[in-house]
Amino acid sequence: MNLKTRTSKDLTVGRLIPGIILFALPLIATGVLQLAFNAADLIVVGQFSPNGKVDIGAIGGTAPLINLIVNLFMGLSVGTAVYVARYIGAKDDEKTSQTVHTSVAVSLIGGVICFFVGFIFADDLLMMMGTIDEYIELSTLYMRIYFIGIPASLVYNFGAAILRAGGDTFHPLLFLTISGVANVILNLVMVLLFKKSVDGVAIASSVSQYIAALLVVFHLAFRVRGGCRLYFKKIRIHRPRLFEIMRIGILAGVQGSLFSISNVIIQSAVNSFKLPAIVTGSVASGSIEGFIYVAMNSFHHAALSFVGQHIGAGKPGKIGRITAHCIWMVTAVGVGLGLIAFFFGRPLLRLYVGGEADGTTETVLQYGMIRLSTIALTYFTCGIMDVFSGVLRGMGASLAPTLICLVGVCGVRILWIFTYFQSHHDFLVLFLSYPISWVLTLLAQFAYYLYLKRKVTAKYARAVESEAPANA
Repeated sequence: MNLKTRTSKDLTVGRLIPGIILFALPLIATGVLQLAFNAADLIVVGQFSPNGKVDIGAIGGTAPLINLIVNLFMGLSVGTAVYVARYIGAKDDEKTSQTVHTSVAVSLIGGVICFFVGFIFADDLLMMMGTIDEYIELSTLYMRIYFIGIPASLVYNFGAAILRAGGDTFHPLLFLTISGVANVILNLVMVLLFKKSVDGVAIASSVSQYIAALLVVFHLAFRVRGGCRLYFKKIRIHRPRLFEIMRIGILAGVQGSLFSISNVIIQSAVNSFKLPAIVTGSVASGSIEGFIYVAMNSFHHAALSFVGQHIGAGKPGKIGRITAHCIWMVTAVGVGLGLIAFFFGRPLLRLYVGGEADGTTETVLQYGMIRLSTIALTYFTCGIMDVFSGVLRGMGASLAPTLICLVGVCGVRILWIFTYFQSHHDFLVLFLSYPISWVLTLLAQFAYYLYLKRKVTAKYARAVESEAPANA
């Protein structure tokens, strides 16, 4: 296909199983590559920096705070994906274009706000999280440099959401691959040649984010045709489109931010053990678990885009089949990758630790395996939970799935930490909060899915009946 005449893909035609798989595979590759390039930050400093174990903890301990600051605006990209998919399904190029240009404007504004918040308040937020003394200075340095690249990160993620909603999952993968390779090369140059540590990998991350943003903007502006094409002079806020994006996206962003709050509290609980080796083991394990999550999360995006386009096209009849296919696929991926992470956990963790085997290294591996075995073997339940979230948002629900996740995930974890964990101050007990919260949440989502599916199906059935006499 000529890239210069590329248009959005209609996800409402063709067989579902091959369509979902072909949609998800580039997303899986994109997510895995993105995490691989992010993990390169940890691996490079862990293997080559003189204080590798400390640097890993300093970098990894910032992740919950970074997500907390950024997720509110990242959530708006969910609203972008829903409405771009819906207007493409309805073949409404004008509203698609308005949604695209509003989304790009939002990403630019949000990026600037996130940069100032993260740069100015990095030190205070890290201290509030209970970051241990060995890490605080390095973590602050990493966050401030990393946030220079946050505006570009938001532009890339909104642009990728636009392309995926139109059925194009290949180009986000391509752009991420190019920027990720640049990130790895810059990591090695900074650490090995210029003898940098956390500051070097932060610079590499920021530069790579701008590369990804430039690539996705260039593609939208000069390669895409139809409603998804980007015109620089048209970048502005269209109020009706903004309110639509916010209706879905703000709640998704609030959900993401509150998820991050619960993760910040969990990171604070990890910090409460006051042992750098435990923090490092948790960070390394979390990086490995991320590969499982991003692979599963591709089916969340698939469910959202497929359901969104079918709703936009007035074809709600396939929602049940889309949901069922995404669930069995995400379960297969989650269980398979979880078993691989469990059985090969120690050698995978050793990639991050580096150095000679000693007591500290063994402690890192021990606590890393405790977390990895608890999370990896049950992670498929999180994947099912995310599929239901995508389906519900694709059908237009926003408040209910947000409230379900907030109570079922954030509420349960926070309650667990401030009650049971306080009386049983144990590393395993801390991370048992994850599978418990996932199972409770997906059961509540399933109940609401059954209710909403009947409601949406009945709504379209009434619409068809009301049009029947006029068409007779």
